[in-house]
Amino acid sequence: MAQAIAVREGRILAVGSDADMLALAGPATRRVDAGGRTVIPGLIDSHMHAVRAALSYSTEVNWIGAHTIPEAMQRLREGARARPGQWVVVAGGWTELQFAEKRKPTLAEVMAAVPDQPVWVQMFYSHLLLTPKAQEALALSNASLPAGMALERDAAGAPTGWATASIVNMSALFDKLPRPTYQDNVAGTRQFFTELNRLALTGVVDPGGFSIYPSQYAALLQLWRERQLTLRVAYSLFAQKPGAELAEYRDLTQMLPMGFGDDMLRFNGIGERITIAMYNNNQPDAATREKFLEVARWAAHEHMALTIHWQEDASAPVLLDLFEQVNRETPIAPLRWSIAHLDNASPATLARMKALGVGWTMQDAMYLSGDRIAAQAGPAAAHMPPLVTALRLGVPVGAGTDAHRVASYNPFVALQWMLDGRTVGGRATRGAEETPTREQALRLYTLGSAWFSFDERKRGSLEPGKLADFAVLDRDFFGVPVAEIGGTVSLLTVVGGKPVYAAAPFALQ
Repeated sequence: MAQAIAVREGRILAVGSDADMLALAGPATRRVDAGGRTVIPGLIDSHMHAVRAALSYSTEVNWIGAHTIPEAMQRLREGARARPGQWVVVAGGWTELQFAEKRKPTLAEVMAAVPDQPVWVQMFYSHLLLTPKAQEALALSNASLPAGMALERDAAGAPTGWATASIVNMSALFDKLPRPTYQDNVAGTRQFFTELNRLALTGVVDPGGFSIYPSQYAALLQLWRERQLTLRVAYSLFAQKPGAELAEYRDLTQMLPMGFGDDMLRFNGIGERITIAMYNNNQPDAATREKFLEVARWAAHEHMALTIHWQEDASAPVLLDLFEQVNRETPIAPLRWSIAHLDNASPATLARMKALGVGWTMQDAMYLSGDRIAAQAGPAAAHMPPLVTALRLGVPVGAGTDAHRVASYNPFVALQWMLDGRTVGGRATRGAEETPTREQALRLYTLGSAWFSFDERKRGSLEPGKLADFAVLDRDFFGVPVAEIGGTVSLLTVVGGKPVYAAAPFALQ
């Protein structure tokens, strides 16, 4: 804790008392009085699909934070008015339990809100509502849904208008929607990054994702070239070509070595889907494991970071066996490989990860999905995710959201959930023994996340010599009731010593 910081040429010059910092000031120094407010290091999300979310942020309808179905329907109406005649898309980031009604909107409610335009409403990667105009545009009908999708029916057996699906077939269908224009991509990236700045975020580690291909990084690269990025982005390559992943990685990285870029945009390795056959596969056969091993060995040889989507602890030994096999040939600890998700990680799994130097990117999936997960997991939910156990064992942990298809991108919602373990529906899940302190939670969202992009010596804390990334909050993170943390916003966000977002009383002139 300190009273003041001094910044020079984008870096923190000193930290200390008001008097000591003012003594460093010269005639051209800009002095900012935070008015006794809390200043924190800029937050870093260790696992957010930010590049993909940004592409369509200016064209999609967002239900994040909507508290009632009428409020959600009003957002649909506004989205339809803003883009007359075009698709109205809600791509995720919500759950029915956030609504006072505790249910999904009906087809009739959606049709009443947007009667004359095609509407796509997605909840996670499991449920999808398509209006008749949307089905017509996609050449679908209730009798011709894509393989892997099924109609949801009510207690009387009548279709509800919703369909169920999996991540693979949902993503394949999403790819058939009209893509935003390049101008939309650029505008959306500006707007989304500013929105993240408003929430004190100054950096993300992006794991790629479904439905995003190399050409779709153009808007991000344009803003980087023009020095207009307001968010530091470390990004990974996500496998898109079934069975040809190694060739894909080799092709894309011929002139893209690990760490290529600068402090605003940097290539950060491969993941979170390494090979498509291993994705969500808890029982991979020998051929699947060998294919994965081939890619992992290549990544280790090329000194690349690797992050992998893995959800079930019961199958984690399969993955760690492969990691250990690679490690015997090429030590992976210096490469900062990581596992994403794994909410039910056991102490044994975490101990093996620690021994390998493998990190864990932990997200707040239990906030939106915890009611369902807790009902399935029973008493084990009290240990999900095992934050304190991981910290005690010394596993590198970074906090994040996995936004925006399956979660809100709001870091303060995630921080509140880390501290109270309550779902959006109000159900308490995680027990006190796995609940971190406020300081621990904040460290996971700053220094902890910085580790995954090799940046903990550059950012993540307010120390002399580090990049001047920080935010002035509208409330005291350490003093307000935990239940109020989720409503926190930044009043002034600074990246590299430059304000990138400001609200009263710091509004930019």
